[in-house]
Amino acid sequence: MTRSGQEYTESLRDGREIWLDGERVKDVTTHPAFRNTAASIAGLYDLAHSSEHSATLTQGGVHRAFAIPRSYQDLVARREAYKVWAEASYGFLGRTPDYMAGGAAGFAAAPHLFTTDSFDGAANALAYHRRLAEGDLYPTFTITNPQIDRTKSASEQEEDDLVVRVVAERDGGIVVRGAKMIGTAAVFGNEVIVGTIEPLAPQDVEHALTFSVPIDTPGLKFISRTSYEGQARSVFDNPLSSRFDENDALLICEDVFVPWENVLTYRDVDASFGMWWKTPAYRNFVHQAATRFWTKLEFLTGIAILLTKANNTYQLPPVTQAIGRLMGKVAQAKAFVLAAEASYEEIDGGKGGVAPGKDISFAQRIMAGELYPQAVQEIKMLAGGGVIQLPASGADLLHPEIGPLVAKYIRSPGHPAEDRIKLLKLAWDALGSEFAGRHEQYERFYHGAPHIYLMQQVWEGDTASCEELARHCLDSYTLGQAVRP
Repeated sequence: MTRSGQEYTESLRDGREIWLDGERVKDVTTHPAFRNTAASIAGLYDLAHSSEHSATLTQGGVHRAFAIPRSYQDLVARREAYKVWAEASYGFLGRTPDYMAGGAAGFAAAPHLFTTDSFDGAANALAYHRRLAEGDLYPTFTITNPQIDRTKSASEQEEDDLVVRVVAERDGGIVVRGAKMIGTAAVFGNEVIVGTIEPLAPQDVEHALTFSVPIDTPGLKFISRTSYEGQARSVFDNPLSSRFDENDALLICEDVFVPWENVLTYRDVDASFGMWWKTPAYRNFVHQAATRFWTKLEFLTGIAILLTKANNTYQLPPVTQAIGRLMGKVAQAKAFVLAAEASYEEIDGGKGGVAPGKDISFAQRIMAGELYPQAVQEIKMLAGGGVIQLPASGADLLHPEIGPLVAKYIRSPGHPAEDRIKLLKLAWDALGSEFAGRHEQYERFYHGAPHIYLMQQVWEGDTASCEELARHCLDSYTLGQAVRP
């Protein structure tokens, strides 16, 4: 059964070791740096548990993201569920619980890929999926190696334990040590899966493992980045960062014991890499992410429309054209979602259900990484200087001396000062604040580094068909052929 928001909130009070600015955070549900975002995530659980959206979000009492889609219609139903949660945060919560839930469903769709000559993680992968779905748990992940020396493999770094590796085997499990990044929203999760989505070198056997552990596992530490929520003055002044700062954390394992039943791959370079790419896990990630991205562009375009109407520039032809470009970008984002669903592919001959089409899913990463900064730039040009000429806080509106001046000079026809300041502060939080800067970087690297996914698009794409078409044209004429035969 799905959990209520209150049940989710209670699950976070487990003694997890979260560090922020030199302080060990005792309770993320009450700490000023995390509490509002925790409440926003709790609100997502309430939407699924008991609301007008429950039927869209759940199937058989379980969130749809955990279900293995068996048809095109199932993909559409899952996307509709993704959309509800994405709209709840206007696309600014990226790693909501449905993200990794889709990944777990991808593992369960092809469990045989976890079976190798030296370790059989198939049953553990199925149990992982079942545990998350039945408990309605929030799964998170850290699957990238720290940026220490990218020219060297994990085992060739200047110290042994810079990247998570196995250091001992004991009765009942293994001991791991080292670090992983980037734990987006990990501090709000119930479990974290630790692995490597990047290809590992053959010599990286000790680092070639994947496991999932509860966030409160002894020895597991999370060092959080700056909290934008903690810096927010109020919801009025920072409407997005004060409520939707999912945070990013560095995961450190200090001799963490992992029971065998929580290990999915072990000492196998190919299996540790293939579990993300050969199962539908990654394409399920993109399905959720593409739906969220589409929603986020809708939101940003809505801000652009409101800003230009507030400035009385909406009807000017250059402005209307700019809005048209933004609407075109929204349509592009939507088209990638619908096309990936329509080009669905069977997994393991249909035994593992279906997944969104690979080519289009992979291409969405390129489109989104390039389109987001363009959209932000477009809206900033429409916004003009108003977004940086704002009172420090909404309190100025209430001040007996300053308030009337603010009301007189920060307004436009039909838009009183409070409404105008409210809109401009929302726009700045989305476009120009430190929170907004993080989001621009986030979208650029949401699916990894461009130099990796651009090359993968070539390796995985049907380059032969493109080449053949061009070759066919070349072969259709010769040097001596007359222009008019």
